[in-house]
Amino acid sequence: MATLSIPLTHNLEEFIDMLVKRGFAPNKAEVVRKALRLLAEEEAITAVLRAEQEVRRGRILKGDLRKLARKMP
Repeated sequence: MATLSIPLTHNLEEFIDMLVKRGFAPNKAEVVRKALRLLAEEEAITAVLRAEQEVRRGRILKGDLRKLARKMP
C-alpha cells in the first residue's frame, strides 16, 4: 500500500477529525480512503448517466460497460 503526504487546510483537517469522532471511520486514513471510494463511485455513476443521455439523443456509443464496472471500488 502506498503512502501519500498531502497538505490540508485547517478546515479539512478539522472535518476529518470530526468524521472520526462521529464514527464514520476508525482513523483519518480510513476517512480519506472512504472519501476516495465514494468519489470513484460518483464518477462511475456520472459516466453511466452521461451515456444514457447520449443514447436518448440518438448518439451511438462505443465502449464496454464491464470495464466501467471494474473501475468501481
